[in-house]
Amino acid sequence: MHELSIADSIVRIACAHAAGRRVVKVELKVGHLRQVVPESLAFAFELVAQGTAAEGAELELEDVRAAGRCRGCGAESELDGFPLACARCGGLDLELLRGEELLVDSLELEEMGVMSRGD
Repeated sequence: MHELSIADSIVRIACAHAAGRRVVKVELKVGHLRQVVPESLAFAFELVAQGTAAEGAELELEDVRAAGRCRGCGAESELDGFPLACARCGGLDLELLRGEELLVDSLELEEMGVMSRGD
């Protein structure tokens, strides 16, 4: 389950940028070709975030569809599955334009000095 190591990296990134504030939401872009199972990543994130500034944070995933440019005919197209082939000519020599992303796109942090309810 590579989602556990991905979740660990996400929590580390979020906490490093939180500068002592609580992380409310983490927005993540995940390329379709990364083959990340969203439910597994959400579970792993919740587990790894326990006891950190990211505990209880919402994890929002944006699936980035794969797309490529054919080196043979120059056509750009979305790539639905394997093998990755040009939609126009069927060529297999493609330059990937998107679909391999795995990045923390944004963080929503609690403002400094804001007390949570019950404190």
